[in-house]
Amino acid sequence: MDVNSHSYEAEQIQVLEGLEAVRRRPSMYIGSTDSRGLHQLFNEVVDNSIDEAMQGRCDHIVVTINEDNSMTVTDNGGGIPVGLHPKTGKSAVETVLTRLHAGGKFGGEGSGYKVSGGLHGVGVACVNALSEVLIVEVKRNGKVHRQEYRHGKPITDLEIIGDAEDTGTSITFKPDKGIFEITEFSIDTIVYRMREMAFLNKGVKMEFFHQATGRNHIYQYDGGLVSFVEHLNKSKDTLHKDIIYLEQNVDGNFVEVAIQYTDAYAENIFSFANNINTQEGGTHLSGFRSALTRTFNEYARRNKILKDNEDNLSGEDVREGCTGVISIKIPEPQFEGQTKTKLGNSEMRGVVESVVTEHLGNYLEEHPADARRIIEKSLAAARAREAARKARELTRRKSALDVSALPGKLADCSWTDADLCEIFIVEGDSAGGSAKQGRDRRFQAILPLRGKILNVEKARLDRMLTNNEIRAMITAFGTGIGEEFELENARYGKVIIMTDADVDGAHIRTLLLTFFFRYMRPLIEQGYVYVALPPLYGIKKGQSQHYAYDEEELDNILEEIGRPGTTLQRYKGLGEMNPEQLWETTMNPEKRTILQLRLEDAIAADEVFTTLMGEKVEPRRKFIETHAKEVEYLDL
Repeated sequence: MDVNSHSYEAEQIQVLEGLEAVRRRPSMYIGSTDSRGLHQLFNEVVDNSIDEAMQGRCDHIVVTINEDNSMTVTDNGGGIPVGLHPKTGKSAVETVLTRLHAGGKFGGEGSGYKVSGGLHGVGVACVNALSEVLIVEVKRNGKVHRQEYRHGKPITDLEIIGDAEDTGTSITFKPDKGIFEITEFSIDTIVYRMREMAFLNKGVKMEFFHQATGRNHIYQYDGGLVSFVEHLNKSKDTLHKDIIYLEQNVDGNFVEVAIQYTDAYAENIFSFANNINTQEGGTHLSGFRSALTRTFNEYARRNKILKDNEDNLSGEDVREGCTGVISIKIPEPQFEGQTKTKLGNSEMRGVVESVVTEHLGNYLEEHPADARRIIEKSLAAARAREAARKARELTRRKSALDVSALPGKLADCSWTDADLCEIFIVEGDSAGGSAKQGRDRRFQAILPLRGKILNVEKARLDRMLTNNEIRAMITAFGTGIGEEFELENARYGKVIIMTDADVDGAHIRTLLLTFFFRYMRPLIEQGYVYVALPPLYGIKKGQSQHYAYDEEELDNILEEIGRPGTTLQRYKGLGEMNPEQLWETTMNPEKRTILQLRLEDAIAADEVFTTLMGEKVEPRRKFIETHAKEVEYLDL
């Protein structure tokens, strides 16, 4: 080998200037270049406006998706400073937009922000780096200042273009097609986030406008978190009318909590730190949970609702049916990573725990009837938990080698590397038989389901675990469920739902997704769950066989091969395909189409599952009436 063939000298060390590092490795800064990364750009810009609101300088934020799919975020805050920066020699606007870790949010005596969500100082600079065009307009000092950028580089100076009577910042940016896999913003994703921020910032007006469709939304909630919980529980029956609300400032750390119990069986608790949705929780959520459990147990003991010979209620018991929102605002939050999904400040556990313990204890003493109803529900949950523990033992494998513990109807695969293996959840024995014959036995497992599984939205854990189909899935997956769920024990890297292309198939798919969302949510969050898309039509002409997945594709194929002499088959069920056809169209990794399910917004997902699968009929009727016209292919 010639050791000199690839020399490595000082002059080969690359120094990436300005924002080039962001353009070269965008995923390091915004997580990905898919839809999630695209919407992170929106989050970074709008979070700056929300930070202005938290300082009391802004009460109106407008987000517009323009005709060319660029986005404009405008606020009436103080405006980005426009004077020259002493270290860079550039305007403060240009410094913020072109330098990583440049901003007024790093704390300390000289900070412009006591509390903020955008602490890393890379947010708006990253947006600039990853945009084809970015235009900033600042109203400040009685003037309107404007500067334009291309691919992160200024192409104009900061210019005064007019007079201004008020203050504020407007940023228009167009994501770079050369960087992002998708550049079309999701209206629903944007709107859900804006509504969420309106709930979290009492009185701030959030306005959305989509130029192409004329769609317009305005959100403003004077009730704040109380309005948030009312919204979350609008399709549920509540145990008490008054929402438990508490707020307190502890040494500059602001804690705000709203709680209301329902007759549902799942808990719905969402946590935020400086308006950032901490989806993975953190110390503030741990403090809340600990306070909830301890306070209810102490009250139940003191008032003899819990007998001396009875065990304490567990955290799981106390949180059953609890809808809660925890929002903290602190000067120096420590988030894990730029996307900020978990809070790490150790002191916040104690702060939240003490605040919730005091205020919740007072509420229970002042509302004994409400307290008793909640505790009686928790006691019922405890009894069900004990029954569920016994049922759960039946679903556990005794060891990784104990194959006999797997459900008998599971046709397992021979490979043991979970990352390479996949399991098909198949509707019915007929389709299951075809799938078992057509699969690649090395890495594809088949689990046929008989009929429709239990709707877990309407059933407690103990009843759920008596359902044979659900027990079979829990055992096959190997992860456990609920609080015992452990993703690292998953036996398959892909869980693929394969149902018929009809109404019953869609219903079974929804029942399965409800189960996964309520009891195996990390499977969805980490991208393990897929939906198979079998063809709707088989077209045969002579010796050639074609498949169409929708009406448009069918028309194209018929136009290409000619209609005379063709045999057309409409597949109503997977069982109508022979094993070879099922493999070729739906199971072969090289040819199939499968849809990966992602959980972009847990709050929105909870709302949909509660509406569609819950007890109340009226919200479901309204949902169907509202969205009926959006359905394109009922069979899909």
